[in-house]
Amino acid sequence: MDTINWGIIGCGDVTERKSGPAFNKVPNSRLVAVMRRDAAKVEDYARRHGVPKWYTDASELINDPEVNAIYIATPPDSHEKYTLESLKAGKPVYVEKPMTLSRASAERMFNASEALQVKLTVAHYRRGLPIFNKIKELVDSKAIGEIRYANLHMLQQYESPLITQTDDNWRVNPEISGGGLFHDLAPHQLDLMLFFFGPVKSARGISSNQAGYYKADDIVTGEVLFENGIFFSGLWCFSVPPEEQLDLCVIMGSEGKITFSVFGNYYILSKGGKDERVEFNLPENIQHPMIGLVVDYFLDKGPNPCAGSIGIDVMNMLDRFTLR
Repeated sequence: MDTINWGIIGCGDVTERKSGPAFNKVPNSRLVAVMRRDAAKVEDYARRHGVPKWYTDASELINDPEVNAIYIATPPDSHEKYTLESLKAGKPVYVEKPMTLSRASAERMFNASEALQVKLTVAHYRRGLPIFNKIKELVDSKAIGEIRYANLHMLQQYESPLITQTDDNWRVNPEISGGGLFHDLAPHQLDLMLFFFGPVKSARGISSNQAGYYKADDIVTGEVLFENGIFFSGLWCFSVPPEEQLDLCVIMGSEGKITFSVFGNYYILSKGGKDERVEFNLPENIQHPMIGLVVDYFLDKGPNPCAGSIGIDVMNMLDRFTLR
């Protein structure tokens, strides 16, 4: 195999710009088929994006002989089902975050990949962005000394662009998403902590539904102790006033700190009483760098950029923080 011929299961909003177009921009990669249950919508998507094949049945796409890798971009409740079916068909899988609904589900996906010896990568795509690779470089090189702790605040108003104000919005339906906006956004943030600091020793948290706008929890706190002794604490609240919205993470070291926004394009290095702000240009298709790494991995040209075992670790933290 010298070219990855992708099939996408679930060509919704996330694939319009964040990921879909990038599959045709990466060397040795082609998007050859897409699937969505709505026939009119999947045909429209295929025609607009120049995709030669479209399906309304996932099994038909998975078993298309031209498709040799699967990108699963459906809501999380079907990630396990489609991942297992794809792996059994011998097709490597790139699965959206959150990896699935729970740690137990993630373990089944990972174990199947190991048993069948078919590759599995989780789309924690911020690992591929230069800004976070630079922050990791600063952490690893001890640019701010020994790391003491990281603290994160994610505060959003209820009228978020992710909320459509309808009862069937899957992102705030725990049966489909596993939780609420915490489960949609926190995987990026928690995965970066793993990326920076390594394996987790223990994790715990508390969650609740304060505002009552939907069934899912809208406030979550979490604490993590990493095996290297670094401590992390996070607060996620999705019912604050618009003027109080915040996306901020601080990594504190023995000689300074790094401040950044997980969903932004800058970091600030503070050391010796001086602040250095560094900004990055984000790619047009935010998953482009990660997809390049995944293609290399699937072609045996590079390591797995985010293994299923890491997805298990992220799901474990999500579970621990919201366990009641």
